[in-house]
Amino acid sequence: MLVSQILKSKADDGVVTIAPGASVAEAVGLLSTRRIGALIVSEDGKTAVGILSERDVVRELGRRGAAILTDKVATLMTARLVSCGRGDKTDAVLQMMTDGRFRHMPVIEGGQMVGLISIGDVVKARLTELAAEKDALEGMIKGF
Repeated sequence: MLVSQILKSKADDGVVTIAPGASVAEAVGLLSTRRIGALIVSEDGKTAVGILSERDVVRELGRRGAAILTDKVATLMTARLVSCGRGDKTDAVLQMMTDGRFRHMPVIEGGQMVGLISIGDVVKARLTELAAEKDALEGMIKGF
């Protein structure tokens, strides 16, 4: 299965972004309101400069306390993005996410964001694919 198929199956809410100069408190509010696990950090809403996840916030909150809420998103974000393209296979994406120990990956084409997928999206797609393979094999064995 390809990343493009995952994107087609998702609701088209677009990618939720936040400016690097926004406060961490604003980011936390957006994560909470939208019920999502990560925000893409972007100046223009199209080009990703980083990603800020719940884990990033909680990790720093544990280290420094509530004072981080006034920090800029740019100070907590992960600037070294790992991304994929629409044509990438889900197995490869799942392996990158597992190896890198992250749960969200921007989908980028031509330097522009076209989507964001989570490890849950990839696992769901893989389970669907495995179920289809199982049904096909059972059909062949039973002679359907």
